[in-house]
Amino acid sequence: MIPGLADFALPFLRNLDPEKAHELTLRALEAGLYPRQSMADDPRLAQTVWGLGFSNPVGIAAGFDKGARVPEEILNSGFGFAEIGTVTPQPQPGNPRPRIFRLPADKGMINRLGFNSEGHAAVLARMKRLGRRGLKGVVGVNIGANKDSGDRDADYVAGLEIFAPVADYLTVNISSPNTPGLRDFHALDELDRLLGKLMTKRNGLTKAGGAACPVTVKLSPDIADEEVAPICDKLLAHKVDGIIVSNTTLDRPNLTGLNGSEAGGLSGAPLFQRSTRLLAKVYVHTRGAIPLIGVGGITSGATALGKIEAGASLIQLYTGLVYEGPGLVGRIKSALVAGIERAGTQSIDGLIGSKADEWSQKSLN
Repeated sequence: MIPGLADFALPFLRNLDPEKAHELTLRALEAGLYPRQSMADDPRLAQTVWGLGFSNPVGIAAGFDKGARVPEEILNSGFGFAEIGTVTPQPQPGNPRPRIFRLPADKGMINRLGFNSEGHAAVLARMKRLGRRGLKGVVGVNIGANKDSGDRDADYVAGLEIFAPVADYLTVNISSPNTPGLRDFHALDELDRLLGKLMTKRNGLTKAGGAACPVTVKLSPDIADEEVAPICDKLLAHKVDGIIVSNTTLDRPNLTGLNGSEAGGLSGAPLFQRSTRLLAKVYVHTRGAIPLIGVGGITSGATALGKIEAGASLIQLYTGLVYEGPGLVGRIKSALVAGIERAGTQSIDGLIGSKADEWSQKSLN
Protein backbone atom coordinates (compact mmCIF):
# COMPACT_ATOMS: atom_id res chain seq x y z
CA MET A 1 0.00 0.00 0.00
CA ILE A 2 1.22 3.51 -0.82
CA PRO A 3 2.31 5.33 2.36
CA GLY A 4 -0.43 7.72 3.39
CA LEU A 5 -3.19 5.75 1.64
CA ALA A 6 -4.13 4.07 4.91
CA ASP A 7 -4.57 7.49 6.51
CA PHE A 8 -6.64 8.58 3.50
CA ALA A 9 -9.03 5.67 4.18
CA LEU A 10 -9.78 6.86 7.72
CA PRO A 11 -12.91 8.92 6.90
CA PHE A 12 -14.39 5.92 5.08
CA LEU A 13 -13.66 3.56 7.96
CA ARG A 14 -15.13 5.98 10.50
CA ASN A 15 -18.40 5.98 8.58
CA LEU A 16 -18.73 2.24 9.14
CA ASP A 17 -19.93 0.45 12.25
CA PRO A 18 -16.86 0.26 14.52
CA GLU A 19 -16.70 -3.54 14.51
CA LYS A 20 -17.10 -3.69 10.73
CA ALA A 21 -14.35 -1.10 10.32
CA HIS A 22 -12.11 -3.10 12.63
CA GLU A 23 -12.70 -6.34 10.73
CA LEU A 24 -12.03 -4.58 7.42
CA THR A 25 -8.74 -3.27 8.81
CA LEU A 26 -7.68 -6.76 9.91
CA ARG A 27 -8.54 -8.18 6.48
CA ALA A 28 -6.54 -5.45 4.77
CA LEU A 29 -3.54 -6.34 6.91
CA GLU A 30 -4.00 -10.05 6.14
CA ALA A 31 -4.09 -9.19 2.43
CA GLY A 32 -0.88 -7.19 2.69
CA LEU A 33 -2.62 -3.85 2.11
CA TYR A 34 -0.72 -1.76 4.62
CA PRO A 35 2.29 0.61 4.61
CA ARG A 36 5.54 -1.14 5.52
CA GLN A 37 8.23 0.61 7.47
CA SER A 38 10.90 1.53 4.95
CA MET A 39 13.76 2.58 7.25
CA ALA A 40 15.36 1.03 10.30
CA ASP A 41 14.47 2.57 13.65
CA ASP A 42 16.82 5.10 15.19
CA PRO A 43 19.11 3.01 17.45
CA ARG A 44 18.49 5.45 20.31
CA LEU A 45 14.95 4.06 20.55
CA ALA A 46 16.14 0.50 21.12
CA GLN A 47 15.34 -1.17 24.43
CA THR A 48 16.23 -4.45 26.06
CA VAL A 49 13.49 -5.50 28.46
CA TRP A 50 13.26 -9.01 29.99
CA GLY A 51 16.19 -9.93 27.79
CA LEU A 52 14.11 -9.17 24.70
CA GLY A 53 15.24 -6.72 22.07
CA PHE A 54 12.75 -3.96 21.16
CA SER A 55 13.80 -1.86 18.16
CA ASN A 56 11.48 0.85 19.44
CA PRO A 57 9.20 1.13 22.50
CA VAL A 58 5.91 1.53 20.63
CA GLY A 59 3.54 -1.44 20.75
CA ILE A 60 -0.03 -2.13 19.77
CA ALA A 61 -2.25 -2.86 22.75
CA ALA A 62 -4.33 -5.97 23.30
CA GLY A 63 -7.77 -5.69 21.76
CA PHE A 64 -6.69 -4.87 18.23
CA ASP A 65 -5.62 -8.38 17.22
CA LYS A 66 -7.52 -10.64 19.58
CA GLY A 67 -6.91 -13.80 17.59
CA ALA A 68 -3.24 -13.51 16.51
CA ARG A 69 -4.30 -12.92 12.92
CA VAL A 70 -1.78 -10.20 12.02
CA PRO A 71 1.11 -9.83 14.52
CA GLU A 72 3.74 -10.07 11.80
CA GLU A 73 2.01 -7.39 9.73
CA ILE A 74 1.80 -5.13 12.80
CA LEU A 75 5.54 -5.47 13.35
CA ASN A 76 6.30 -4.87 9.68
CA SER A 77 4.35 -1.61 9.79
CA GLY A 78 6.72 -0.07 12.33
CA PHE A 79 5.65 -1.20 15.78
CA GLY A 80 8.32 -2.50 18.10
CA PHE A 81 6.00 -5.11 19.59
CA ALA A 82 2.47 -6.47 19.42
CA GLU A 83 0.24 -7.85 22.15
CA ILE A 84 -2.50 -10.17 20.97
CA GLY A 85 -5.65 -11.13 22.90
CA THR A 86 -7.32 -11.10 25.30
CA VAL A 87 -7.64 -14.89 24.84
CA THR A 88 -9.96 -17.04 26.97
CA PRO A 89 -9.72 -20.83 27.32
CA GLN A 90 -13.03 -21.54 25.62
CA PRO A 91 -14.45 -19.61 22.68
CA GLN A 92 -17.05 -17.05 23.71
CA PRO A 93 -18.94 -14.40 21.74
CA GLY A 94 -18.66 -11.60 24.27
CA ASN A 95 -21.46 -9.17 24.99
CA PRO A 96 -24.34 -8.39 22.61
CA ARG A 97 -23.88 -5.79 19.86
CA PRO A 98 -23.65 -2.85 19.59
CA ARG A 99 -20.73 -2.85 22.00
CA ILE A 100 -18.21 -0.35 20.59
CA PHE A 101 -19.00 3.36 20.49
CA ARG A 102 -16.87 6.14 19.01
CA LEU A 103 -16.60 9.50 20.74
CA PRO A 104 -15.04 11.58 17.95
CA ALA A 105 -15.49 14.92 19.72
CA ASP A 106 -13.41 13.54 22.60
CA LYS A 107 -11.07 11.30 20.54
CA GLY A 108 -12.20 8.42 22.69
CA MET A 109 -14.08 5.13 22.50
CA ILE A 110 -16.26 3.10 24.82
CA ASN A 111 -16.30 -0.67 24.48
CA ARG A 112 -18.10 -3.42 26.32
CA LEU A 113 -16.85 -6.31 24.21
CA GLY A 114 -16.57 -8.69 27.14
CA PHE A 115 -13.59 -10.83 26.08
CA ASN A 116 -14.96 -11.99 22.74
CA SER A 117 -12.44 -14.70 21.92
CA GLU A 118 -11.87 -17.63 19.58
CA GLY A 119 -10.39 -19.57 22.50
CA HIS A 120 -6.99 -21.05 23.30
CA ALA A 121 -6.92 -23.72 20.61
CA ALA A 122 -7.53 -21.45 17.62
CA VAL A 123 -5.11 -18.76 18.79
CA LEU A 124 -2.43 -21.28 19.74
CA ALA A 125 -2.59 -22.81 16.25
CA ARG A 126 -1.94 -19.38 14.70
CA MET A 127 0.90 -18.64 17.11
CA LYS A 128 2.53 -21.96 16.24
CA ARG A 129 2.23 -21.26 12.52
CA LEU A 130 3.69 -17.80 13.06
CA GLY A 131 6.77 -19.12 14.79
CA ARG A 132 9.55 -16.73 15.82
CA ARG A 133 11.88 -16.96 12.82
CA GLY A 134 12.33 -13.71 10.95
CA LEU A 135 9.96 -11.60 13.02
CA LYS A 136 11.05 -7.99 13.43
CA GLY A 137 9.79 -7.55 16.96
CA VAL A 138 8.26 -8.98 20.10
CA VAL A 139 4.86 -10.70 20.36
CA GLY A 140 3.05 -11.00 23.69
CA VAL A 141 -0.17 -12.80 24.55
CA ASN A 142 -2.83 -11.35 26.86
CA ILE A 143 -4.74 -14.03 28.79
CA GLY A 144 -8.13 -13.87 30.50
CA ALA A 145 -10.92 -15.94 32.02
CA ASN A 146 -14.23 -17.07 30.56
CA LYS A 147 -17.28 -15.15 31.74
CA ASP A 148 -19.07 -18.30 32.94
CA SER A 149 -15.99 -20.04 34.30
CA GLY A 150 -16.34 -21.94 37.55
CA ASP A 151 -12.64 -21.46 38.31
CA ARG A 152 -11.09 -18.29 36.96
CA ASP A 153 -7.77 -19.02 38.63
CA ALA A 154 -7.57 -22.20 36.58
CA ASP A 155 -8.40 -20.28 33.38
CA TYR A 156 -5.41 -18.00 33.88
CA VAL A 157 -3.10 -20.88 34.77
CA ALA A 158 -4.24 -22.70 31.63
CA GLY A 159 -3.52 -19.61 29.55
CA LEU A 160 -0.02 -19.38 30.95
CA GLU A 161 0.66 -23.07 30.37
CA ILE A 162 -0.66 -22.95 26.79
CA PHE A 163 1.02 -19.77 25.60
CA ALA A 164 4.29 -19.61 27.56
CA PRO A 165 6.06 -21.81 24.98
CA VAL A 166 5.03 -19.61 22.01
CA ALA A 167 4.85 -16.05 23.41
CA ASP A 168 7.67 -13.62 24.12
CA TYR A 169 5.77 -12.45 27.21
CA LEU A 170 2.36 -12.93 28.82
CA THR A 171 -0.08 -10.39 30.22
CA VAL A 172 -2.53 -11.33 32.96
CA ASN A 173 -5.62 -9.23 32.30
CA ILE A 174 -7.44 -8.73 35.61
CA SER A 175 -8.62 -5.24 34.77
CA SER A 176 -11.24 -5.34 32.03
CA PRO A 177 -14.43 -3.69 33.33
CA ASN A 178 -16.62 -5.74 30.98
CA THR A 179 -16.42 -9.16 32.64
CA PRO A 180 -18.40 -9.08 35.90
CA GLY A 181 -16.22 -9.59 38.95
CA LEU A 182 -12.93 -9.63 37.08
CA ARG A 183 -11.56 -6.57 38.86
CA ASP A 184 -12.07 -8.36 42.18
CA PHE A 185 -8.59 -9.75 41.51
CA HIS A 186 -7.25 -6.34 42.58
CA ALA A 187 -8.20 -7.24 46.17
CA LEU A 188 -4.98 -8.28 47.89
CA ASP A 189 -6.09 -11.74 48.98
CA GLU A 190 -7.47 -12.52 45.51
CA LEU A 191 -4.35 -11.16 43.84
CA ASP A 192 -2.09 -13.08 46.20
CA ARG A 193 -3.84 -16.38 45.52
CA LEU A 194 -3.88 -15.92 41.72
CA LEU A 195 -0.26 -14.79 41.46
CA GLY A 196 0.86 -17.64 43.70
CA LYS A 197 -0.66 -20.16 41.30
CA LEU A 198 0.57 -18.41 38.17
CA MET A 199 4.16 -17.92 39.23
CA THR A 200 4.37 -21.45 40.62
CA LYS A 201 3.20 -22.76 37.24
CA ARG A 202 5.58 -20.50 35.32
CA ASN A 203 8.55 -21.47 37.47
CA GLY A 204 7.63 -25.14 37.17
CA LEU A 205 7.59 -24.90 33.39
CA THR A 206 10.98 -23.20 33.45
CA LYS A 207 12.49 -25.89 35.69
CA ALA A 208 11.13 -28.52 33.30
CA GLY A 209 13.19 -27.00 30.52
CA GLY A 210 10.88 -24.37 29.11
CA ALA A 211 11.83 -20.77 28.46
CA ALA A 212 11.26 -18.39 31.38
CA CYS A 213 8.40 -16.50 29.75
CA PRO A 214 8.01 -13.04 31.38
CA VAL A 215 4.68 -12.44 33.12
CA THR A 216 3.12 -8.97 33.35
CA VAL A 217 -0.08 -7.86 35.08
CA LYS A 218 -2.44 -5.26 33.59
CA LEU A 219 -4.01 -2.93 36.16
CA SER A 220 -7.21 -0.93 36.21
CA PRO A 221 -6.91 2.87 36.06
CA ASP A 222 -9.72 3.11 38.61
CA ILE A 223 -7.83 1.88 41.67
CA ALA A 224 -7.69 4.39 44.52
CA ASP A 225 -4.46 6.17 45.39
CA GLU A 226 -4.18 4.28 48.68
CA GLU A 227 -4.37 0.96 46.83
CA VAL A 228 -1.34 1.63 44.62
CA ALA A 229 1.39 0.78 47.13
CA PRO A 230 -0.09 -2.47 48.49
CA ILE A 231 -0.95 -3.75 45.02
CA CYS A 232 2.55 -2.94 43.76
CA ASP A 233 4.11 -4.57 46.81
CA LYS A 234 2.09 -7.72 46.16
CA LEU A 235 3.22 -7.81 42.52
CA LEU A 236 6.85 -7.33 43.54
CA ALA A 237 6.59 -10.00 46.24
CA HIS A 238 5.50 -12.52 43.62
CA LYS A 239 8.30 -11.37 41.30
CA VAL A 240 6.14 -10.61 38.30
CA ASP A 241 8.22 -9.27 35.44
CA GLY A 242 6.26 -6.16 34.49
CA ILE A 243 3.20 -4.02 35.15
CA ILE A 244 0.93 -2.59 32.46
CA VAL A 245 -0.79 0.68 33.37
CA SER A 246 -3.60 0.70 32.42
CA ASN A 247 -6.80 -0.77 31.04
CA THR A 248 -9.93 1.24 30.19
CA THR A 249 -11.79 3.32 32.77
CA LEU A 250 -15.35 3.44 34.08
CA ASP A 251 -14.86 7.14 34.79
CA ARG A 252 -16.47 9.68 32.46
CA PRO A 253 -14.24 12.78 32.64
CA ASN A 254 -16.05 15.77 31.10
CA LEU A 255 -17.03 14.06 27.86
CA THR A 256 -18.57 16.41 25.32
CA GLY A 257 -19.78 14.17 22.52
CA LEU A 258 -22.49 11.63 21.89
CA ASN A 259 -22.30 8.08 23.32
CA GLY A 260 -20.53 9.25 26.47
CA SER A 261 -23.16 7.65 28.69
CA GLU A 262 -22.80 4.17 27.17
CA ALA A 263 -21.76 1.42 29.56
CA GLY A 264 -18.27 -0.03 29.20
CA GLY A 265 -14.63 0.93 29.39
CA LEU A 266 -13.50 4.32 28.10
CA SER A 267 -10.25 4.56 26.13
CA GLY A 268 -8.49 7.23 24.11
CA ALA A 269 -7.63 10.84 24.87
CA PRO A 270 -9.98 11.21 27.90
CA LEU A 271 -8.04 8.43 29.66
CA PHE A 272 -4.62 10.02 29.27
CA GLN A 273 -4.50 12.08 32.47
CA ARG A 274 -5.83 9.34 34.75
CA SER A 275 -3.72 6.52 33.32
CA THR A 276 -0.50 8.55 33.16
CA ARG A 277 -0.92 9.79 36.73
CA LEU A 278 -1.36 6.19 37.90
CA LEU A 279 1.63 5.10 35.83
CA ALA A 280 3.76 7.70 37.58
CA LYS A 281 2.53 6.63 41.01
CA VAL A 282 3.44 3.03 40.24
CA TYR A 283 6.87 4.12 38.99
CA VAL A 284 7.54 6.29 42.05
CA HIS A 285 6.62 3.43 44.37
CA THR A 286 8.60 0.74 42.51
CA ARG A 287 11.50 3.00 41.39
CA GLY A 288 13.02 0.92 38.66
CA ALA A 289 12.48 -2.45 40.30
CA ILE A 290 10.22 -3.57 37.47
CA PRO A 291 9.61 -2.44 33.87
CA LEU A 292 6.33 -0.62 33.23
CA ILE A 293 4.26 -0.44 30.05
CA GLY A 294 2.24 2.77 29.70
CA VAL A 295 -1.13 2.57 27.97
CA GLY A 296 -4.08 4.91 27.71
CA GLY A 297 -4.72 8.05 25.69
CA ILE A 298 -1.67 8.14 23.44
CA THR A 299 -2.78 10.23 20.47
CA SER A 300 0.40 12.14 19.58
CA GLY A 301 4.14 12.26 19.95
CA ALA A 302 3.75 14.53 22.97
CA THR A 303 1.46 12.11 24.82
CA ALA A 304 3.77 9.19 24.00
CA LEU A 305 6.71 11.15 25.39
CA GLY A 306 4.61 11.94 28.46
CA LYS A 307 4.18 8.22 29.17
CA ILE A 308 7.92 7.62 28.96
CA GLU A 309 8.66 10.57 31.22
CA ALA A 310 6.05 9.32 33.70
CA GLY A 311 7.90 6.00 34.02
CA ALA A 312 7.10 3.72 31.09
CA SER A 313 9.88 1.67 29.51
CA LEU A 314 7.46 0.67 26.75
CA ILE A 315 4.17 2.12 25.54
CA GLN A 316 1.08 0.78 23.80
CA LEU A 317 -1.73 2.37 21.83
CA TYR A 318 -4.87 1.41 19.96
CA THR A 319 -7.67 4.00 20.09
CA GLY A 320 -5.30 6.74 18.94
CA LEU A 321 -4.90 4.89 15.63
CA VAL A 322 -8.65 5.13 15.02
CA TYR A 323 -8.44 8.91 14.93
CA GLU A 324 -4.87 9.58 13.83
CA GLY A 325 -4.23 6.68 11.44
CA PRO A 326 -1.18 4.42 11.13
CA GLY A 327 1.06 7.42 10.43
CA LEU A 328 0.83 8.11 14.16
CA VAL A 329 3.45 5.44 14.84
CA GLY A 330 6.12 7.19 12.81
CA ARG A 331 5.23 10.57 14.30
CA ILE A 332 5.58 9.15 17.80
CA LYS A 333 9.00 7.71 17.07
CA SER A 334 10.16 11.04 15.61
CA ALA A 335 8.90 12.85 18.70
CA LEU A 336 10.72 10.44 20.99
CA VAL A 337 13.98 10.96 19.12
CA ALA A 338 13.46 14.73 19.37
CA GLY A 339 12.86 14.32 23.11
CA ILE A 340 16.09 12.41 23.49
CA GLU A 341 18.00 15.13 21.67
CA ARG A 342 16.44 17.94 23.72
CA ALA A 343 17.30 16.14 26.95
CA GLY A 344 20.86 15.51 25.81
CA THR A 345 20.68 11.81 26.68
CA GLN A 346 22.13 8.94 24.71
CA SER A 347 18.96 6.86 24.44
CA ILE A 348 15.32 6.53 25.44
CA ASP A 349 16.52 5.14 28.78
CA GLY A 350 17.51 8.64 29.82
CA LEU A 351 13.90 9.84 29.63
CA ILE A 352 12.21 7.06 31.58
CA GLY A 353 10.66 8.43 34.76
CA SER A 354 12.26 11.85 34.34
CA LYS A 355 8.97 13.56 35.25
CA ALA A 356 7.39 10.82 37.36
CA ASP A 357 7.34 12.83 40.56
CA GLU A 358 5.61 15.70 38.78
CA TRP A 359 3.04 13.44 37.14
CA SER A 360 2.30 11.53 40.34
CA GLN A 361 1.23 14.75 42.08
CA LYS A 362 -1.18 15.89 39.36
CA SER A 363 -4.84 16.27 40.22
CA LEU A 364 -7.60 14.45 38.37
CA ASN A 365 -9.90 17.47 38.63
